[in-house]
Amino acid sequence: MKRLFSGLLLMAAATPAMAQDEPRFCPTRPSLGGSSCTTEPGQVHFEFSTLDWQRDDRSDQRDDRIVAADLLARIGVGKDTEVQFGWTAFGHDRTRDKTTGQIDQVDGTGDISFAVREHLTGEKGKPFSAGIQAFVTAPTGRYPIGAGTWSAGGIIPVQYNLTEKLAVDFTGEADAAANQSGAGRHLAYSGIGGLRYKLTDDISLYQELSVERDNDPSGHETHLLAASSIAWRPTKRFQIDLLGAFGLNRDTPDVRVISGGAILF
Repeated sequence: MKRLFSGLLLMAAATPAMAQDEPRFCPTRPSLGGSSCTTEPGQVHFEFSTLDWQRDDRSDQRDDRIVAADLLARIGVGKDTEVQFGWTAFGHDRTRDKTTGQIDQVDGTGDISFAVREHLTGEKGKPFSAGIQAFVTAPTGRYPIGAGTWSAGGIIPVQYNLTEKLAVDFTGEADAAANQSGAGRHLAYSGIGGLRYKLTDDISLYQELSVERDNDPSGHETHLLAASSIAWRPTKRFQIDLLGAFGLNRDTPDVRVISGGAILF
């Protein structure tokens, strides 16, 4: 009886420690912006889009782009450092000329990306966090699914938790983006502000506004986008999510819908 009582005491003492040892599972998706959270050493985040559909309806043409199996692996290599490998496995682009009725279609794979993310500041229980991420993209895909030439850029995400449920965040990004012609690069930069609300321990809601300036030589454009998304985590290591985005000016694609998820190994 004495041994049984001692065993129960040990189990009770261990329970809080076990609760604290939950895995660090912090998918970047479905947010449009970045994140400062990194994968723990020896673990792998795997993020994926099952369907990514975008429509750009203009006066002279309508373009529909569908991407399936947009994949991202995030590998923890240090306490505050991770490396990322991304690849678009399949894309379909369909453009219809409204004047002639001619339809052009392209199928193919996308580009491969490599990134390094560093968590700069912030820890559990503290309201503020920040990080930095640098990336480069290799032109392994065919335009318009791929960019046609290499590109690179940097991302700085910051977040502040207002309460246990509500957080505000901002992501600044500057890129040497590929020219639409497929030769050369140009400056593109953006800012994304957002709100995240934890409806329950398993369900989070996101509301974001994105402003991007793209100085492509073929024509400078400013893209203004609003997005709403939801993420559900049925387990501590698996997430399902859905995002809907809407263009707010004529230079921005009209609508975009992305479904997918993430899993931690």
